[in-house]
Amino acid sequence: MARGHIKKLVGDRGFGFVRVDGQPDVFFHLSVLTGGVQFEDLYEEQEVEFELDPKAPKPRAVSVRVL
Repeated sequence: MARGHIKKLVGDRGFGFVRVDGQPDVFFHLSVLTGGVQFEDLYEEQEVEFELDPKAPKPRAVSVRVL
């Protein structure tokens, strides 16, 4: 699993982006949150762990877990 920090949250649309040093930002949707965390509980700069969708044309997480 990769690690990064939440860069931006778009609360009214239910998605956000994870910043990973030296790599493009990773998109995630609230539906891929794991571990019982709610989208409303997330905040910018929070550390997360995630897996990438290997079939997506741009970096996209298929699971996101708060650390």
